[in-house]
Amino acid sequence: MFVDTSALKEQVVDDVIASAFNAAGQRCSALRVLFLPHETADEILECLMGAMDELAIGDPSVAQTDIGPVIDEAAKAELMSHISRMKSEQKILKSCTSPSAGSFVAPTLVEINTLDCLGKEVFGPVLHVLRYKNKNLTKIAKQFAGKKYGLTLGVHSRIDLFAKTIREIVPAGNFYVNRNMIGAVVGVQPFGGVGLSGTGPQAGGPHYLPRFASERTVTINITAQGGDPALLNLD
Repeated sequence: MFVDTSALKEQVVDDVIASAFNAAGQRCSALRVLFLPHETADEILECLMGAMDELAIGDPSVAQTDIGPVIDEAAKAELMSHISRMKSEQKILKSCTSPSAGSFVAPTLVEINTLDCLGKEVFGPVLHVLRYKNKNLTKIAKQFAGKKYGLTLGVHSRIDLFAKTIREIVPAGNFYVNRNMIGAVVGVQPFGGVGLSGTGPQAGGPHYLPRFASERTVTINITAQGGDPALLNLD
């Protein structure tokens, strides 16, 4: 998700919390990297960390719970390994408190100084934040596009040109402006990705069903069998 200085802070934070941490960050469309402008990054991050303090982590069968466990212990182990690496290589801004029993992973906010530290998708409640200067926006967006992931892309801005610029640089199946990046409705917002995130056609879209079919043809030259082809019609 790319944010510019015109974005409304409260709306950004609400949508970031939902996009990054709902379903313990295990939605395919979950927010993984948040790009913030230097001018407003501190203000947004302060508000975001405050919102993280309000998250209730625990049994998902309880109505008051905001975030449950990740899918299994193997997923937890991989996420904890990534968080441990981020502690040594980057900067952990915030880590919530989670139950010690079960496959819970605390929602974690990591500030990174380069996209090079991210080699693959981190499938859980871990949000990476990268600050950018406006003069470097195009360069950073192209570097991000080079990661080849293209399922969902978000923008928070009140400037149409900013959204248009990001959309042209970063290919994605679904592009969301000033809203969260999860919860696409089939038939209203057909859903699918490109690159490492899919083949292109959108689930619920007009070109989705043919992707499950294979066309085959059979061509026979009956004259090559010799003799009179009319004899093939005899009983």
